[in-house]
Amino acid sequence: MNYKLSWIFPKIRQEDYRSMARERILFECIECGMVTLRWLGRCPQCDSWDSFVEKQEEGVKSDRGKVQKEVRPIPITDFGDLQMPLSSKKLSSGIKEFDRVIGGGIVQGSAVLIAGEPGIGKSTLALQIAGFWSRKNGKVLYVHGEESLHQIQDRARRLDSCHNNLLMLGTNTLQDVVSTIDSDNFSLVVVDSIQSLSNLELSSVPGSVSQVRECTFELVRKTKEKDIPMIIVGHITKDGYIAGPKVLEHIVDTVLYFDGDGKHSLRLLRANKNRFGSTQEIGVFEMGSDGLKEIVEPSALFLNGRVEGVSGSIVMPILGGTRPMLVEIQALVSKSHVVQPKRGVVGLNLQRVTLLVAVLEKRAGLSFGDRDIFVNVTGGINIDEPAVDLPLIMAILSSYWDIPISLRCSAFGEIGLGGEVRPVNGSKVRLGEIAKFGFQKCFISVGNVNPPLDNDCVGVKVVPLNNIRELIEFMSNMEG
Repeated sequence: MNYKLSWIFPKIRQEDYRSMARERILFECIECGMVTLRWLGRCPQCDSWDSFVEKQEEGVKSDRGKVQKEVRPIPITDFGDLQMPLSSKKLSSGIKEFDRVIGGGIVQGSAVLIAGEPGIGKSTLALQIAGFWSRKNGKVLYVHGEESLHQIQDRARRLDSCHNNLLMLGTNTLQDVVSTIDSDNFSLVVVDSIQSLSNLELSSVPGSVSQVRECTFELVRKTKEKDIPMIIVGHITKDGYIAGPKVLEHIVDTVLYFDGDGKHSLRLLRANKNRFGSTQEIGVFEMGSDGLKEIVEPSALFLNGRVEGVSGSIVMPILGGTRPMLVEIQALVSKSHVVQPKRGVVGLNLQRVTLLVAVLEKRAGLSFGDRDIFVNVTGGINIDEPAVDLPLIMAILSSYWDIPISLRCSAFGEIGLGGEVRPVNGSKVRLGEIAKFGFQKCFISVGNVNPPLDNDCVGVKVVPLNNIRELIEFMSNMEG
């Protein structure tokens, strides 16, 4: 069949192009921000489908080019009117786990972005902080653009966050938010969410790249101008990244990811970017009917429900910043009944598990070509540190040989491609957490034994390993 191309791709006359250029009618990809003169079904830059929306820039006004005051360079040793370093101007949010992650408290004039999946508890966390803040530090402006006032009030009653200083603003317009901030002296501003706001000077829809970028820029600029902190709630895409342009993460001061398994009550708060503190700390919460509850001893929560005499299970200490946590690694190795064995992984990286299985086959002479392997981290937590390699291999070998590992045995260490057991950081802190919960034996790398151990590690028998062959020899003689 011979179709004319003009039927499928209608031509645009030259005068139409000129008219579009005069009116500045453009089309923008909401995924990557690419701008074209016509609508495209598929973005040639990010390969996303049906992602172009109309972007009309006619009549856009901006005062960014105006010079408001003289700007001149000054020596770095000239502190001027600063009375104290910025890092000391931190106020508690009322939630210790949140303060731990952001570096001890919320800094005056900072912008904090909280991102996470729908229903994970972002609005709950923001409302609990707003409720405490309104009682201690004065008026708080809570901008809600997605939920009604009745929904927010009902949640606030459950969270015990109701206070006269907590003022609600239901709007989807950036200009309303900015004018409200200028009209009163607020000690904190919460925006829930940035994808629901729109700048009336832009014709694109809320949530588009241009809207998210411009709204965030104006809000952060107002935050610095008024020297008040701001918490911004953001959405994430199906791939787990923050929705909107990448520049959004560069504009704000702190980027927090709030995640967890929807089937579990456990929630984890991590910092992906933090200008005022470390990005290694982890905050642990438990979601309940009355809101988020802080977990002071997460290790006890993760170890709850372990069963004696079951193969394929071992405990390892992970290190989240300055605080260690004990989690259980489980593995199930069974005879496969299909041509291609199955590999199922929950809480770990699938490629890392496949690599470690290949190391066992090459360096230990074992065969897993006819075995299904399933790996799980209990509690819905995700682990991405190399210290999980050694306990993961021990759990796989335990299930492969059906040899139970004692409930008082632990391990941590990295495995190289040559089968060597490499040291990891924080060995003293990890062993201290193991000793705290009564563990009696721990398999580690020889390189982690060289530093002298603290008194907190007394009572834990350390088993140093050079390679996985020594591990196999120990496990073959293991009595539990």
